[in-house]
Amino acid sequence: MGAGGEDIMLSAKARNMFPYSVECKNQETLNVWKAFEQAECNSGVYQPLLIIKKNRKEPLAVVEANHFMELIDNSKEV
Repeated sequence: MGAGGEDIMLSAKARNMFPYSVECKNQETLNVWKAFEQAECNSGVYQPLLIIKKNRKEPLAVVEANHFMELIDNSKEV
C-alpha cells in the first residue's frame, strides 16, 4: 500500500505545465467509477486524471467528459 494522495508528485514548475492530479491503477479488474472518485478526492484544485492499465493492454487515460470536450475545443484554437 502506498502513501495517500496523488500517485505522481510534481514540482511547482511541472504542475504549472501539467495541471492534473494523477491516480494510477494497474489491475486486471477495476471499478472505474470508484477509482475516478479516488482521483477526484485527491485532486484538490487540479483536474483529476485516472490512468488505468491491465496486462497485455495499452494504458488508458480517464478524464471527465466536460474536460475532454474543453480539450477538443482548445485544440482547434491552436
